Amino acid sequence: MKPRVVVTGMGAVSPLGLDVPSLWQGIVEARSAVGRITQFDPTEFSCQIAAEVKDFDPTNYMDRKEARRNSRFVQFAVAATKEALRSADFTITDANADDVGVIIGSGIGGMENFSSQFRVMESKGPDRVSPFLIPMMIVDMAGGFVAIEIGARGPNFCPVSACATAGNAIGEAMHIIQRGEAKVILAGGTEAAITEIGIAAFGSARALSTRNDDPATASRPFDADRDGFVMGEGAGVLVLEDYEHAVARGATILAELVGYGVSTDAYHVTMPAEGGVGAVKAMRMALRMATMQPHELHYLNAHGTSTPVNDRTETQAIKTVFGDYAPQLAISSTKSQFGHTLGAGGALEAIVCIKAMQEGLIPATINYTTPDPECDLNYTPNTPQPATLTSAMSNSFGFGGHNVSLLFRRFED
Repeated sequence: MKPRVVVTGMGAVSPLGLDVPSLWQGIVEARSAVGRITQFDPTEFSCQIAAEVKDFDPTNYMDRKEARRNSRFVQFAVAATKEALRSADFTITDANADDVGVIIGSGIGGMENFSSQFRVMESKGPDRVSPFLIPMMIVDMAGGFVAIEIGARGPNFCPVSACATAGNAIGEAMHIIQRGEAKVILAGGTEAAITEIGIAAFGSARALSTRNDDPATASRPFDADRDGFVMGEGAGVLVLEDYEHAVARGATILAELVGYGVSTDAYHVTMPAEGGVGAVKAMRMALRMATMQPHELHYLNAHGTSTPVNDRTETQAIKTVFGDYAPQLAISSTKSQFGHTLGAGGALEAIVCIKAMQEGLIPATINYTTPDPECDLNYTPNTPQPATLTSAMSNSFGFGGHNVSLLFRRFED
């Protein structure tokens, strides 16, 4: 028997709020966090909307000097990590630091820093480029700086698998704990890609919604009138812990991570494989690891980006995996509320899954008004639904054909 891996703490920075309680309150209220972009003037852009993190002050979480030297995506990761540690009531000391790891990924990293410093080089010359550009830009710096900030000396690396990043971070952290290479791992993802070049690039790929006149309804997964995803930003971090270690220190266990499925479509750089064959493999792998039958799953937090092809193929994949049970399975996409946070999505949505089990509430897919004949499952339209939940799956699929499914179970001793 492999060691059990449990969740003992959670931290979040999201467009719905700067901590887990605020994130969950937004879910309960079925509130949209999408609005007109304020971080730059979007007037000339085809997409002028996003789900931004508001009122975030990095100096509430880190030294002012370090805040200036770190990118927004790193700042988010530090904030989420410190909340997660408080939530877990866990203190890192010299005695336990070697057993504490940090695996926090990012899909894009410090895109804004690269853009701004490139403009500096063009206008003022190469000698004026910031010496902090490289550590501000590279995607591994979130996990690296978090480890420095909290003093964790265990396994530390940064998965990068586009929108599957945080899911991979959490799943690989589970494997590391099961191999006995760490007792505790801070795992998740972070992203801050609401930048001029980010919006321009995704806009040019025609991936973003252009419902600029009504931002709050722009993210509409599985709806027939969906026209693209809405960019979000934020960070999510889970404290994953060896079960016996958690019990020995008297930790409050929030949930158990029982399944992790990972696959690759090997099909296209941006499009999912028709029929969702990679997603099928990931979901089946997670169920198999959890020794669960499909009909035993109570809730599925879908990847559900609000793009025409993704939502259709994910629906096809769900039907393949769950068969006759698929129409009864409670499904929702919380991206309808806080947008697509790219490399942070898997962690924020894992937190939503755990809160859903704790609170007995299925989150809604808001903005669902026009049924799509090709997306004909129960997406929990518009209003959260009370339910007794003992299991929840979170899907994360990324450009490049990356697929991750995480499966959590309500903790039972």
